[in-house]
Amino acid sequence: MELHPELRKLDDATELRAFQSEPGQMRAAAPGKIGVLRLGFSMRDGRSILDELYRAAPLLVQQALYWDEAMPELPICSIISVGGGILQGDRYKIDITVRKGACAQVTSQSANRVHQMDANYASQHQTVVLEEEAYLEYLPDFTIPYRESRFINVTDLFVAEDAVALYGEMMMSGRKHHHVAERFGCDVSSMAVNVYRPDGSPLFSEKILIEARDATVEYPAVMKGFDAFANILLIAPAGVQDEVLERFEPLFDSVNSRVISGVSTLPNSAGLMLRAVGVESYDVRGEVRRFWKTVRQAARGKTLPEEFLWR
Repeated sequence: MELHPELRKLDDATELRAFQSEPGQMRAAAPGKIGVLRLGFSMRDGRSILDELYRAAPLLVQQALYWDEAMPELPICSIISVGGGILQGDRYKIDITVRKGACAQVTSQSANRVHQMDANYASQHQTVVLEEEAYLEYLPDFTIPYRESRFINVTDLFVAEDAVALYGEMMMSGRKHHHVAERFGCDVSSMAVNVYRPDGSPLFSEKILIEARDATVEYPAVMKGFDAFANILLIAPAGVQDEVLERFEPLFDSVNSRVISGVSTLPNSAGLMLRAVGVESYDVRGEVRRFWKTVRQAARGKTLPEEFLWR
């Protein structure tokens, strides 16, 4: 399988220059190491459906399910990694399109584990397109970078002015309960998001980069005392933004809190950003769920199920 041009671009990332050696077991981007997933959602007979599905292992989606009782019209797809995690030399390409008036939720089956590496790196590029009046919740589970792992992920979001996109990245400091050296022991963890209008006009870009031996990660204003992190973007019209901003209360207790969260506005009136840090993953999940619930109520007039897997 030929490597996608966007993945080839990632080979030239500055933070990856020191990790270009080929794995001894199987070369980078060899057959079986290029995962491809393409999902397309559209309206048909008054119902939002998954009408386009292409998959190449180790990425897999089986079908769309409608198990959300609070929003039964919502097709839900879980991304499955049949490889047991991300390995050195892996290259993943994910494309998601939500066409006019359709809605969808895309998540992952479990946490995304980036395994220890002694050569090369792993990369992922995602393109997400929302057409007019589309609605998407794309909230994968936590990424857990193992010691000496190298992973880069770039996401390009193209969102119509009247569409609503809820996109999130959550990350742990590592397997902190496994070994002390696992905490922020990755060589490189790079996450970038670029947001555009459908015509290609840029709204904003953001990049989070964690590298080995970077002392700033333990600064009080960064991750000192915390091991879980969430960065959730809401790209939405002004009315939805204003309602969420009014209803969502920040959480901050400098003495006793296990989790801190807050919302800020994005450039060019693009939307809002939730930032949350916590001691454990479930602390951060609680704040993400609270924000998610507020967004859904503002954008769709619906709530989240009471018995929800993140509760």
